[in-house]
Formats: sequence, structure tokens, C-alpha cells
Amino acid sequence: MEERATTLGEFIIDNQKSFQYSSGELSRIINSIRLAAKVVSYKVNKAGLVDITGAAGETNIQGEDQQKLDVYANEIFIQTLKNREIVCGIASEENDEFITVEGKDKSHKNKYVVLMDPLDGSSNIDVNVSVGTVFSVYRRVTPIGTPVTLEDFLQPGTMQVAAGYVIYGTSTMLVYTTGHGVNGFTLNPAIGTFYLSHPDMKFAPDGHIYSINEGHYFQFPQGVKDYIKYCQAEEGDRPYTSRYIGSLVSDIHRNMIKGGIYIYPTSSKAPKGKLRLLYECNPMAFIAEQAGGKASDGFRRIMEIKPTELHERVPFFCGSYNMVAKAEEFMLNAAK
Repeated sequence: MEERATTLGEFIIDNQKSFQYSSGELSRIINSIRLAAKVVSYKVNKAGLVDITGAAGETNIQGEDQQKLDVYANEIFIQTLKNREIVCGIASEENDEFITVEGKDKSHKNKYVVLMDPLDGSSNIDVNVSVGTVFSVYRRVTPIGTPVTLEDFLQPGTMQVAAGYVIYGTSTMLVYTTGHGVNGFTLNPAIGTFYLSHPDMKFAPDGHIYSINEGHYFQFPQGVKDYIKYCQAEEGDRPYTSRYIGSLVSDIHRNMIKGGIYIYPTSSKAPKGKLRLLYECNPMAFIAEQAGGKASDGFRRIMEIKPTELHERVPFFCGSYNMVAKAEEFMLNAAK
């Protein structure tokens, strides 16, 4: 008799004891994200049929036009987390400031904060390309019973207790880690249940894919230019294949499954880089490291960078361990 697949709910219960703080809240946060992801997945998959695509006429804190579905996803994730009474604060890429969640009894007794990019790559929705949600969970550092402060959110990535992403593509997948490996769950839309489909996901130490927007080549630092030329050289197992979707979640997800490196460096137009440390880079770095990969700003481990502001940007090199190490080598040599 064929063994029945494990559901995400069952997996969470079975693995709750492996959480450092096993009081059930972290499990409930993952469950809340699961619920919100199902709602957003449904909307993403019918985005072409209703007026939910296209710009909403507003820009977010980054100065980017907000797609309508961005705004919708943001509201769904915030409301789902608020309603479950499990977090004391939420920070979203779409909001200027963090949100304090005091709880119904206004006791501020909850212990976790969630940081998220509710719909990454949303400019791709109207051309039917995969988009995703990225999330990161920390334990608060200020005393329980008091309102959260900025300090609770400006923690280095090494302090994450969970991180993950949801990819809304040909199928909807939720991939997450609590520091004990990375597991992927695929949504069966007919019954609305996530099933364990990709247990113990790993980056291959070496890969053959490099993902970078080469249209900006002349704006890149010399080390990145040198690494791109290395990837293109006909030598050994090279040239590598260039694959760039322009949706962070999709590019990282593919590279984790197939082996590769994702790079969004600094450039003359984006001197600090474009991706956000707290909403994109830290969670993806946690996942990458738990999957045997590596994540760096070209010189430093991403998760050891101490954030100084909520919407801080950093350059990002993430993927197969040896490929990232080689890119760092080129960065260091060019900086000498």
C-alpha cells in the first residue's frame, strides 16, 4: 500500500519539539503563513481574469509603483498574522514603518516579530511569470509586556528562528526552515492542503547556472564583471548557463533545485544594491545556508550584517557554496 504524503500541518506538529522555544507560537505563525499563502495563491492564479493586476496608483517606501496584488497580499498577510494573536510586531517591505500588534487584551505578551516581502517580483504578474512571498521570524529582544520597538526588527540574520518563501508558479509551494534543514510543500488546490513534496532540500556544492541582470553589465563593480567573464569562459565545465527571471523567489528556487548562483550586486545606479537586507536577503540567506549553500554581500556573510534601518539595501550573492566562494574571490581580487 502506497504511503500517504505528509501534510504541512502534520509536519509542523511532528517537528515542533525541534524548535528552540517549543511553546507552539512558532508553529502557529507557520500555520498563519500557510493560510494567507492559500488566499494569495488563489488571487494570483485568477489575476488575469479580474482587475487585480496593474499599478494601484501608489508607490511604496522604496519608490516603486505598487501593483494592486502587492497591496492585496500585504493586507492578507498582515490581517492573518494579526487575527491569530501570535506576533507582537510586523514589518513589511510595503509599509514605511513597522506595525505594533498589541493583542486583544493590549498586553503585548507575544514573543515574535515577522518581517516580509508579501509579493516579490509582482511586476511579473501581468506577464504570467512566477512571483513569491518571502518571510522571516525573530524572537523579540525587548521585554515581553511592552510595545515592540525598532530594536526588535534590526537584528542580524543569525538571530532568525524561521524563514521561508512561497512561490506562486505552475504550482504553489511553501519552502521554509527553522534551522533544521529546508523542506518544501506543494499545494493541492483541489483540497487546499500543502503536502511535503521536497524533503531536505539542498543546493549542490557546484552548479552550472548564473543568474544576474547582464543588461547592467557596464554599471557593475569590476569583481562582478570578472566573475561573469569567468562564467562565460570555455574552460573545464564552463561556460555556465545564464538564467535570470527577475523574480528573486523564482531564481533562488530554481538554483536550489538545479544548482547555481544568484547575484544582485551594487551598480552605479544602485550604489548600495537593490534588495532589502531584512525582507529578502536575510530569509533567503538562512534558507541557503540550511540547504548547504552560501550567501554573501560579496565580502561578508549576509546573516552577520547588523541592520541599521528597516529598509536597508545590500548587494546579494546567494547559491551553491563553491560558486559564491568563487565570486567572493573575484570581488576580493578586484578590490586589492
